[in-house]
Amino acid sequence: MAEDIAIKTDHLPKNHFTDTDLQTEWKIMLKQLQIKNTFVFNAVKTFKLEKKEENKITVLFPSDSAKVEFDKISGEFFNHFRRKVQNYSIEVEYVRDVENLKIEVVTKRKIYEKFIEKNPLLKDLDDLMKFDLT
Repeated sequence: MAEDIAIKTDHLPKNHFTDTDLQTEWKIMLKQLQIKNTFVFNAVKTFKLEKKEENKITVLFPSDSAKVEFDKISGEFFNHFRRKVQNYSIEVEYVRDVENLKIEVVTKRKIYEKFIEKNPLLKDLDDLMKFDLT
């Protein structure tokens, strides 16, 4: 039988922290993930963490599937961060931001099409040579 234990944060420290503190710790976490768990790293590397108010952090994420992976490490990260900056009243808000965090997969075909925009003669060369752009 599990019991839920509520911890009152009224008496815990609420020290000031900066956005730089947040970014530094997030970069350290990403470096550790890159070695420890590349799958989760690839899912969360585009996340943006921003300090919005004195005790509020906004997490911008690109997709729900990526957020599922972030949820696996978020508890560990935010608990570590709260201890590091001695602020136990930090609130986290999640915002989906597909436009700014989208990673475009650049294929050889897309690169080629961008080159054609700059130099239309490449199209004639492709017709003649039949480039393999797969």
